[in-house]
Amino acid sequence: MTQQKRALLFLAGATMVGMPVLGAIIAWIFDVDLQDRWIGPAPLLVQLAVGVVMGLLAGFSARFIISRDFMRSVRLKYARMFGNLDLSLSEVMFIAVCAGFGEELLFRGVIQPLLGIIITSVLFVAIHGYLNPKDWRVSVYGLYMSAVIFGFGLATDFFGIWSAIIAHTLVDVILLLDLEDEGESDLAI
Repeated sequence: MTQQKRALLFLAGATMVGMPVLGAIIAWIFDVDLQDRWIGPAPLLVQLAVGVVMGLLAGFSARFIISRDFMRSVRLKYARMFGNLDLSLSEVMFIAVCAGFGEELLFRGVIQPLLGIIITSVLFVAIHGYLNPKDWRVSVYGLYMSAVIFGFGLATDFFGIWSAIIAHTLVDVILLLDLEDEGESDLAI
């Protein structure tokens, strides 16, 4: 296992543990009701179904956008970062589950009740580096992802946080698998 792959897997695990811990601290300081956010207004099976539908639609739409010719430089940038890691399906799943769980608990579970859906969505996308005034192509993708994350925020409020966790996980699986394929192609060389 390469050092870069080991670092990515460690970062994924740290996201799974660290972000919820940070969220719990913020929730304690600002008195956010985590139990209410954890359970949600809809039954768990409804949350899971909504998450699957949203995740598949968002993931394949993002894949479509990133595959357009005008996005080639962005696609190759990320393919070089992730595609050459030769991630197994279990490693892709681990990274996606860690990100989906950890990030959604922090952002949708704790930050969103404090800052609102719009600010939380833009903050989330900006932290991921998808709003870049120096690269309009990345910002096009970032605007799309802002809308997706806004949708995750709405789903959390209307259905429950598990819808956002599942959707986020599926988006990451779809995109990481696509980057793996891209990294193995001649385009990434």
